[in-house]
Amino acid sequence: KGPRTCGISLTIKDPRWVGAWWLGFLIAAGAVALAAIPYFFFPKEMPKEKRELQFRRKVLAVTDSPARKGKDSPSKQSPGESTKKQDGLVQIAPNLTVIQFIKVFPRVLLQTLRHPIFLLVVLSQVCLSSMAAGMATFLPKFLERQFSITASYANLLIGCLSFPSVIVGIVVGGVLVKRLHLGPVGCGALCLLGMLLCLFFSLPLFFIGCPSHQIAGITHQTSAHPGLELFPSCMEACSCPSDGFNPVCDPSTRVEYITPCHAGCSSRVVQDALDKSQVFYTNCSCVVEGNPVLAGSCDSTCSHLVVPFLLLVSLGSALACLTHTPSFMLILRGVKKEDKTLAVGIQFMFLRILAWMPSPVIHGSAIDTTCVHWALSCGRRAVCRYYNNDLLRNRFIGLQFFFKTGSVICFALVLAVLRQQDKEARTKESRSSPAVEQQLLVSGPGKKPEDSRV
Repeated sequence: KGPRTCGISLTIKDPRWVGAWWLGFLIAAGAVALAAIPYFFFPKEMPKEKRELQFRRKVLAVTDSPARKGKDSPSKQSPGESTKKQDGLVQIAPNLTVIQFIKVFPRVLLQTLRHPIFLLVVLSQVCLSSMAAGMATFLPKFLERQFSITASYANLLIGCLSFPSVIVGIVVGGVLVKRLHLGPVGCGALCLLGMLLCLFFSLPLFFIGCPSHQIAGITHQTSAHPGLELFPSCMEACSCPSDGFNPVCDPSTRVEYITPCHAGCSSRVVQDALDKSQVFYTNCSCVVEGNPVLAGSCDSTCSHLVVPFLLLVSLGSALACLTHTPSFMLILRGVKKEDKTLAVGIQFMFLRILAWMPSPVIHGSAIDTTCVHWALSCGRRAVCRYYNNDLLRNRFIGLQFFFKTGSVICFALVLAVLRQQDKEARTKESRSSPAVEQQLLVSGPGKKPEDSRV
């Protein structure tokens, strides 16, 4: 009884539409290849690197000289000379051999991990990266399912709104740090303020969305939609395949059927237009009053909400990226000079392991729990055909809200620790200032300032 189809009549609104998904990768690869051409014209050694290498060799020769070792014993060295020697050793640290680096690495690693500011800032960045990884992976699919828009339109909106907002947020954060001359406490306050505003603008996202489609045989709201209770008794004689998927929509009741066979249709009509053709199925025994059904999924009545939804997402992304520069400055200022390179390496290692790897898995698992109809392949679940839109929105936005809350807590702790450290530093200065004044009075007006240092 099912209709026989000939040829392929798919549009971009059809859920089975794939499109040239590989074209974007080719364009991006070509752009990267063109951007890499100037690197072939760089010199083998940069002029600045040559001068630094000569300085390191001189310092290494001075520190390794036997005569220098015999003359300058630790007891005879002045504080200024020992400081200079330490700075020189810091600058020649990259010249360590692999064995020497392996011996030093555990001590430096533990010393870096025991720093509270470093750990808290990295944990907050892990939360932000988890949020970004989930958004980058599943936001196009979320928009497509939630607002019933095409995949190309969803990606176009993301490229026009979300990515520029991220760039603006990073640039504005750097400008604020430079213009306001923010110290560690100021950077911590800016990070906390940005994440609090981001959390605030995320609250309306829980209420902006579309209801789930009414699918015959899947959703059971027979009182509101008279077409749903006719399924599946009306098409028992059709012997419809269980794994088929060719959705059709009844425009009068906005009830969707998995295939024309499930709607009990027996004929197919193609209406050719100037720019596209529309496919109708008629003589449908499962449709109220036998109305013809239109090929493709039903359009959503609230697709226009995708623009305000994405504007709020973009605004939240800009506010979250406002913390990028100040948090990076907190890491660089919070560790020793010789440990900065290692600290940055540890930071990105944690971001890869704790954020970019598990976050897509967590988001994907949460999205799968909202599926109401799975397509089967060889008796196993293959792909989800229909989602519960309310659950999908609450769980996807809820995960984003969870990671943002974790980042706010970490930045709040960072600000508390920084204020405590600043308070302790001021207390030490206030205690040491009377001793300095007394020493200056004892030394007398005739002595030089260098002789009166404590």
